[in-house]
Amino acid sequence: MKSLINAEIINNVCVADDIYRLTVRADMSGKPGQFIQVRLPSNEFTLRRPFGIAAIKEGQVTMFYRVVGHGTKYLSSLQSGEVNLLGALGNGFSLLEGKVLLVGGGLGLAPLIFAASEIKSADVLIGGKNKAETDLWQGEFEPLTDELVIATDDGSAGFHGFVTELLPEVLSKNKYTAILTCGPEIMMRRVAALAKESNIPCQVSLEKRMGCGLGACLSCSIDTINGRRKICKDGPIFNAEEVF
Repeated sequence: MKSLINAEIINNVCVADDIYRLTVRADMSGKPGQFIQVRLPSNEFTLRRPFGIAAIKEGQVTMFYRVVGHGTKYLSSLQSGEVNLLGALGNGFSLLEGKVLLVGGGLGLAPLIFAASEIKSADVLIGGKNKAETDLWQGEFEPLTDELVIATDDGSAGFHGFVTELLPEVLSKNKYTAILTCGPEIMMRRVAALAKESNIPCQVSLEKRMGCGLGACLSCSIDTINGRRKICKDGPIFNAEEVF
């Protein structure tokens, strides 16, 4: 159920290479794959910013973000006070029974943490720029998943390359009932293709610039096999065959 909440900042810390973990106090419910629209406490910023939910637990909501522009730079400077949240928004993952594989790259791993906390049996394939980045995600996922495989762009940890290069090997060794993926679109397209080849249902989490987050402004509309859909309202989670 979506609501407007003034959320108190509990901590907002840099955890790796311009990646921040933001935890706020908020009485909110949601499911893995949904997102929050955050309004910054400054008249300088008009539009809300969408953030995937990494955790909702004991009255606290956790998000991750990377400093990439003026807005996120301002957000990273906030160590106390409040931010206004609208959420939880959109449709989440369908969490299936059996063994599930989570495949994520970069900040796309954040909503998969929430998914891992709700799935009884899951493996995770982690992709990141370097060891500092994958160490962060490894620490988040290890208590929640069975097996963890790492790939880094620079080869500083795990496999030297992309997660999609490792995925065929992982699929050949295990039997999965579903794949959930979030990250760069080029990565998710390849994951979806490999899932289809292996006859495994695949759900993807899409991202696009959005204004309202409620389906009114149409800025996040996309083409699907079922016509035009809005990422914020009809997604952000879609069955892979519907969008790729």
